[in-house]
Amino acid sequence: MSKIRNIIIFIVIGVALVLVYIFFIKPSDKGEAPSLVSSSPSAVTNTAVLADNSEIAQEFLTLLLSVRSIKLNDAIFSDKAFDALLETPVDLVQDGTEGRPNPFAPLGSDVIASENDAVAGANTKSPLTP
Repeated sequence: MSKIRNIIIFIVIGVALVLVYIFFIKPSDKGEAPSLVSSSPSAVTNTAVLADNSEIAQEFLTLLLSVRSIKLNDAIFSDKAFDALLETPVDLVQDGTEGRPNPFAPLGSDVIASENDAVAGANTKSPLTP
């Protein structure tokens, strides 16, 4: 039984190595890599594509020039109402459902740590809270 199992294991490893060679190591038989830019042999098609590209480019240029002509009024920044605005900080309170204390710890090891933290650090402030 042991010999058969060893033979099967060696065959599976051999097949895996052959597949790795075929899909990852062996150079392609296609010759030259396909070009990222394709061109058609027909001059009519190329002219139509160039005309479409030129039309799109002209439309884009018109849009850019119209955006360039936009002028923003910055008088709002010197207004008394804007100067009267105050920044009010918001204190974020943790509700206790944030997750594991250490998400990288092995599962089950943080249960004891969180109980110890709850008992020992009941009156201490977290370094994350302001």
